[in-house]
Amino acid sequence: MGTEAADRRILGRLSALRAGDLPVRGGRTMAYVYDSGLDGVEELASEAAARFAGVNGLDMTAFPSVVTLENDIVARAARLLGGDGHTAGTFTSGGTESCLLAVLTAREQARRTRGVTAPELVLPSTAHAAFHKAAKLFGLTPVVVPVDPDTYQVSAGAMAAAITEDTALVVVSAPSYAHGVIDPVSEVAGEAARRGVLCHVDACIGGWYLGHLRLAGREVRPFDLAVPGVTSLSVDLHKYGYTAKGASVLLFRDAELRRHGWFAYASWPGYPVVNATLQGTKPAGPLAAAWAVLERIGTDGYIALSARVHRATTALAEGIGRIDGLRVLARPEASLLAVASDDPGVDPFVVADEIRSEGWYLQPQPAVAGSPANLHLTVTAAVADEETVRLLLDALGGAVARARELGPARVDPALAEAAALLDPELVGPEEIALALELAGIGADGALPERMAPVLAVLQSLPPRLTERLLPEVIGRLYRTGAP
Repeated sequence: MGTEAADRRILGRLSALRAGDLPVRGGRTMAYVYDSGLDGVEELASEAAARFAGVNGLDMTAFPSVVTLENDIVARAARLLGGDGHTAGTFTSGGTESCLLAVLTAREQARRTRGVTAPELVLPSTAHAAFHKAAKLFGLTPVVVPVDPDTYQVSAGAMAAAITEDTALVVVSAPSYAHGVIDPVSEVAGEAARRGVLCHVDACIGGWYLGHLRLAGREVRPFDLAVPGVTSLSVDLHKYGYTAKGASVLLFRDAELRRHGWFAYASWPGYPVVNATLQGTKPAGPLAAAWAVLERIGTDGYIALSARVHRATTALAEGIGRIDGLRVLARPEASLLAVASDDPGVDPFVVADEIRSEGWYLQPQPAVAGSPANLHLTVTAAVADEETVRLLLDALGGAVARARELGPARVDPALAEAAALLDPELVGPEEIALALELAGIGADGALPERMAPVLAVLQSLPPRLTERLLPEVIGRLYRTGAP
């Protein structure tokens, strides 16, 4: 087989695999992916990434181009999000890495400047899971503060009460992923500053959108580095910057704070190592792609895209409110909607299955911490025309009607009672296999076409048991010898 034929076979195989995935363009996948709807942006990003495919950001002295690109991107983010001449930043692989680095930096700063040896992380119950991952990896104790059951915002007073001499970092969201609401950043950051504690704003999903929406003349509650007491902020470019995946920025109040999170090592026979991120070898492709897209769309382009998304989010929230059986949780302050049921006969998980059969993906969010089971919608610019909004609302209305006819996914009460007695640390292979089988997941790891019964079972279990089972579910998908 010649080279060209081999290439066609390889690319054909990749295309066949992609055919089984959710679409990443067109706005019908309302989680995980972000589509500007602009022609040529994806092609530009791919070409830019290809030109930097072999560049290794591990050594910026060997590849000074990465410094120029990163400085440009960080400066653009700082100008948008309340930075000044002292602001420092780091380009990372995504929101999770930005959050991890924010927590690591705070832990080291607390240890070095305040002598904290048992660091704590104060955060709302709605904070992203990435912060709990950071706490686990870096040895901090999470102190979780409940949010208001109606607004899903945390109380500044409750956050302040949770701060102790061991608090290394306080976290707030702008907005929270689950409900799309902005925490009281000014009040919380002020309390943190008064106690000499760092405050991080997780604006991974909302920062780029909210910053440009503010430039569009819309009122946005203060959330960025211009707020006194905010010491760091994370913002993803591969979300509402519409760049290729693998692009986020972590901004710090100043370079003195940023340095606490850097790793340097010279006590070995090899080259001196200095890392600003968790990565060693650092691909430059996502950096180049992000820079190119930011340059292409520009400030005026992002202002226009943000205004379009705002109009679409408002129209969707109003339209959903008119669908019998549905309600929007809280008052959305960004581009995210959480849609719950106000009819016991309408199961959001069944609605998700029904609307997926029509080519739309709405992300199921199980009930937890006072938040009922709901569907998450991330509204991007690709959804922002009147026709697409109308099609989505029509599809959602039809899915609700069919879900009402089908009825909710049921869980055997005896199963839930038995599961409540299990110790997640002691369950063995037999109990795990039985629990997964009851959820509709067989030994081959294949997930059922309809996920409502699986989600219903997982939702009925104690959270720690669900956390024990989830790796088993995913582990069965990744198996040695898979074709």
